[in-house]
Amino acid sequence: MLTHAQVWAAIDRLAARAGLSASGLARRAGLDPTTFNKSKRITPAGRARWPSTESIAKALAATGTPFDTFVALIEPSGGKAAHAVPLLGFAEAGAGGYFDDGGFPAGEGWAETAFPAVTDVHAYALEVSGQSMEPAYRNGDIIVVSPSAPIRRGDRVVVRTRDGEVMAKELKRKTPKSIELKSLNAQHPDRTLEAYDVLWIARILWASQ
Repeated sequence: MLTHAQVWAAIDRLAARAGLSASGLARRAGLDPTTFNKSKRITPAGRARWPSTESIAKALAATGTPFDTFVALIEPSGGKAAHAVPLLGFAEAGAGGYFDDGGFPAGEGWAETAFPAVTDVHAYALEVSGQSMEPAYRNGDIIVVSPSAPIRRGDRVVVRTRDGEVMAKELKRKTPKSIELKSLNAQHPDRTLEAYDVLWIARILWASQ
C-alpha cells in the first residue's frame, strides 16, 4: 500500500534532483513556498496530510519530470542512494543553538533535504536568502557545507564569527593569527578577521544553480 511517507519522500527526492530544497521546489512550481514544508505534512490534529495531486503535477511540470519518473522516486531502486542532510535557512545560521562550537549541526529546528552526491555524514545544507552573495549564489540556492572537509586557499567557505555573523566567502589566506576572505559579490568588501574571532570555518562542497 502506498504510504504518506513514501509520497513525501519522493517529493524530497524530486527537489534534490533539481538541486532545490522543498521550499525552492514549491516556488519554482508557482506554489506557496511552504507547500512542501515538513510542517505541512501533519495536520494540527497530528494526522498525516497528503500532498495534493495539483501540487505534485505543478512540481513535475516545473522540473520537466515525467510521471513515471516520479513513481520511481517513490521506491527508488538501483543507483546511488540519496543522503538526507540537515537543512537550515542561511539567515538563521547566526542564531544560537543550531551549531556546536566545532561548526557541526546541533540542536533542533533543522529540516532535511536529500542530496544523492553527498556522503559526508557531517554535511549540512544552507538555503541562501537575499542578494549579498550574487552572482555566485542567488536567493533560494542551496549550498552543501562540510565542517570536516580540509580547506585550502581558493575554496569557498562558510564562516561564523563569535558574535554570530555568518558569511559565505572565498578563502584567500589563513594564518595562525588571521583569516583573509574574498567577497563573492563585488559590491561587498573583502574581510580580514582575527583568528580568535572566528568560531568555525567550513568548506562549501556543492551548490545548486
